[in-house]
Amino acid sequence: MSFPEPFYRWRPHPWHGLDAGPNPPELVQAYIELTPFDRVKYELDKQTGYLRVDRPNRTSAFSPTLYGFVPRTFCGKRVQDLMPGAKAGDGDPLDICVISERPITNPEIILKARVVGGLPMLDNDEADDKIIGVLANDAMWGEVKEVEDLPKVLVDRLRHYFSIYKSLTPEEAAKVRIDHVYGREHALKVIEAAMADYLEEFGE
Repeated sequence: MSFPEPFYRWRPHPWHGLDAGPNPPELVQAYIELTPFDRVKYELDKQTGYLRVDRPNRTSAFSPTLYGFVPRTFCGKRVQDLMPGAKAGDGDPLDICVISERPITNPEIILKARVVGGLPMLDNDEADDKIIGVLANDAMWGEVKEVEDLPKVLVDRLRHYFSIYKSLTPEEAAKVRIDHVYGREHALKVIEAAMADYLEEFGE
């Protein structure tokens, strides 16, 4: 018996074993850690590749969109260089927020996302960009090409969420800075930088 290509004898690691996408940086693959319905913060366990419970939500905020990362990316020196004021990249895979018309309630899924922009988040002086994409072939958002095509309130919700989701007090929130949203062209540069940082950090 022969198996179809590609065939993985073992489950691939979501960060290292999956491709960045069918046509990166424009069309990328996203591994989803959080949905807009989660009351618990999950994140990838980097050693095993499974989702680990990080903590119950400290605040009443919910992620406005699907949230995860682009495989085979790493926020290192090149990503840092694209973020004014950053002293380092955050050392994690590149985060992505994916907009979908229909509710997707399951985390730990993979999907294809078309990149439209991003949020320049500086967290404790580390570059922690949040790429914004729309679900590929989504009937509602299919015509969106740039972040400016999205409803302003949706982008404002993303900025608000990431400015306060770790924080219960104004003093804690002061450690995070999010400048104005950037468009598709800059987002593509950030993804390319993160892919190059990954190759330097981990190799092929």
